[in-house]
Amino acid sequence: MSLTTHHAPSSIPGIPGSDASGSATDIPTAQSAPPGVRRATVAVYASDPILYVGIVHQLRRRPEVEVVDTADADTAQVSLVAVDSVDDETAALLYRLRHNPRTRTGLVVGTFESGDALQRAIECGVTAVLRRAEADQDRLLRLVLAIANGEGVLPGDLLAKLLTHVGSLQRAALDPHAASLSTLAPREADMLRLVSEGLDTAEIARKTSYSERTVKNVLHEVITRLQLRNRTHAVGYALRNGLI
Repeated sequence: MSLTTHHAPSSIPGIPGSDASGSATDIPTAQSAPPGVRRATVAVYASDPILYVGIVHQLRRRPEVEVVDTADADTAQVSLVAVDSVDDETAALLYRLRHNPRTRTGLVVGTFESGDALQRAIECGVTAVLRRAEADQDRLLRLVLAIANGEGVLPGDLLAKLLTHVGSLQRAALDPHAASLSTLAPREADMLRLVSEGLDTAEIARKTSYSERTVKNVLHEVITRLQLRNRTHAVGYALRNGLI
């Protein structure tokens, strides 16, 4: 089945939100945002329409987000891809989304079969990951809002898995710019080290006594200077090149 967005029906027999006749019972409509609150727009992609409806069902209950229709998917701040695993079809979609400058991509995934699959997702531009088994309403909301705010999210064990995988690879050949990019300021190295330990922006701010804005700016500067994609990529690069 093609991995794409779907039009969410008002009811589907046999799933929450429909009665036996197929009449809608509790499929939520989009909630209005509180005054002064800017809603994060999100497009949901899934190979399974029931999985799609399940995620939309959760997100539409929250006024902080707006689930956009298929026609507007390319304009969404957040693209949320829900799959069982990262196969070639998923990677192709992630790669396409990576080249859309208006959106950032999150992944709700059943399992990563190997460190290679996780690294592949990161290289395709995924900035946040949530396991399907843990994808309740609150976690989905936190994931979407973190992505919309430019933050990365990766469970600690998956980060450890990625770092172990990266550590097992041979040292990458230095690129032509490596000589000028091979050093980090102490503050940059400290913050990347804390990212590698699974700390989020607020936790790093408390640990280093800097503001959250400063933490974001420092990490953004590192990612931009090293021509990387996100925090996880920056940690992998720094470890691979012995910078932390």
